[in-house]
Order: sequence, then structure tokens, then C-alpha cells
Amino acid sequence: MRYSIYVPNFGEFAAPETFAEVARRAEAAGWDGLFVWDHLVEQKNLRRHIADPWILLTTAALATNRIRLGTAITPVARRRPGKLAREVTTLDRLTGGRMVLGVGLGAPVEDEYASFGDTADLKVLAERLDESLHALGLLWSGEPVSYQGNQVTLEDVAFLPTPVQRPRVPVWVGGQWPNKAPMRRAARWDGAIPGFDGMMEARPPAAEDVRELVRFLRDRRTENGLEDQPFDVVIGGASRAGAPGRDLVGPLADAGATWWNECMPWDDSLERAEPILRRIDQGPPDVT
Repeated sequence: MRYSIYVPNFGEFAAPETFAEVARRAEAAGWDGLFVWDHLVEQKNLRRHIADPWILLTTAALATNRIRLGTAITPVARRRPGKLAREVTTLDRLTGGRMVLGVGLGAPVEDEYASFGDTADLKVLAERLDESLHALGLLWSGEPVSYQGNQVTLEDVAFLPTPVQRPRVPVWVGGQWPNKAPMRRAARWDGAIPGFDGMMEARPPAAEDVRELVRFLRDRRTENGLEDQPFDVVIGGASRAGAPGRDLVGPLADAGATWWNECMPWDDSLERAEPILRRIDQGPPDVT
């Protein structure tokens, strides 16, 4: 089991210097990763202070040497795949191969898509997401590639340099469980970031629910001929510093989780840096 921190790209975390401090202290305290949300406006009526996640990740890259960094999740359907491929490649090279790209449809769809003149049709967005992921894989190969989908086109392009990580930067797919469609998508890539009931309160899921999800993912991986390839399952929630981590993390690891993703509940503490920095400094859950 590895351990990460999960914060929004809004509120106090929208200050690049604050995000860099989160990254520096997470690495110093023994955490293995830092993942940031990717929103343009989130709930637009709230008028949040929001920063570009790629700029935030750049500050984190320059402040660290070891921990993995990435988004959780990037709404790929509202991005041009060529631009996204360049950004992720550049960060992977800057970090020496420490990037992870978390992906999904994103939400709220009306605010994050329709507000900018894009469609809010989930079927169209899902198709665009899948085609864009396929395009990213092609572009990261470094070879001349062409692709013609319903939503995405590549016409004899080669992207160099390639990411440090081969064959690609790991792609982790988010989605709400037990909704099976996003987890089918996840099984075709490198990891899953499932949401469970209680995630708004940062309540960890029951081990049996994780076990059911992992069985589903393993079956789909086998169908796709990927059962022998590495695959991560990222389970989130809030842990109490000093509490026996084995009681929380142990059953989740036994159920098939590979990452514990520490987050704050969706309350007044969500946008404040001090509560998560205090938790970061106390270190990952103790499983000894």
C-alpha cells in the first residue's frame, strides 16, 4: 500500500506557493503521492478562487524529488488531446517520470462544460473521453500516428520527446461505484479511482465493497488480456493520526487496494490548507 494526499485546486490551494508547500511537506513526512483536482469553475455560483492544476503541479515538481504527482481527475473530454499530451509529457520529464494522469468525465457537467459553450450530453462526452485517451496513448508513443474518430482526429503527427515512463504515463480512471461503465473504462488502462457512498464525508468504504469492485476490475482485465499488467486501485478517505492504520488500511489492502488517498471532508475545512498540512506532517497511517 502507498499513501497520497488529495486536495482541490481551489480555495487556499489555488496559491501556487501554498501548493508547493503541501508537496514539500508531504514528501518530507513520508507520503508517496500528491494529487490535485482539475476544475475550471467547479460550482460556478460559489465563485471560488481556482488555479490551473498544471501550474500547481509544476510548482510541486520543483519542490520535490520523490513523490508521485498528478491530477485526480482531469475531465479529458473538455481538453484538446494534443495539448494535454504535451503538458503531461513535459511534467513527466520535469519530474523524472513521476507523473500520473487521473481522468474521467468530470463534474458538474453543466458548469464545467455547458458554461463554456460545450455539450452537456454525457454520451457524447464519454465517447470523446475514450477517443481522447486512445489519442493520448498514440501520441505518447513518439511514432508518426494517424487516427480518425467521431470526436478526435490525428493526422500524421509525431510527438517528441516522449514521456520518461514507457509505454506511457499511467492513466487512472475515476468514476462512481457501483456504476460499471467508468470501471470498465478503468480496466482498459492502468488504475481506478472509484468513488463510494460517503465520499463527501471522507468516509472510507467498507472492505467488502472494495473487494467487490476489485473482483469486477480483475474480471474485466482478464477479458482485455491485461491480467498480468500492473494495475492500481486508489481508495480515499480521512484517517486519524495516531490511530492504528492497520485497522483502516489493512482490510482495504487485503481487499485489493494499492493506494490510500488521504482527503478532507466536504465541509469548511476543504478549502483550507492548515488542516491538511497538519495531517500531512503527522505522516501516513501507521500500519506497524
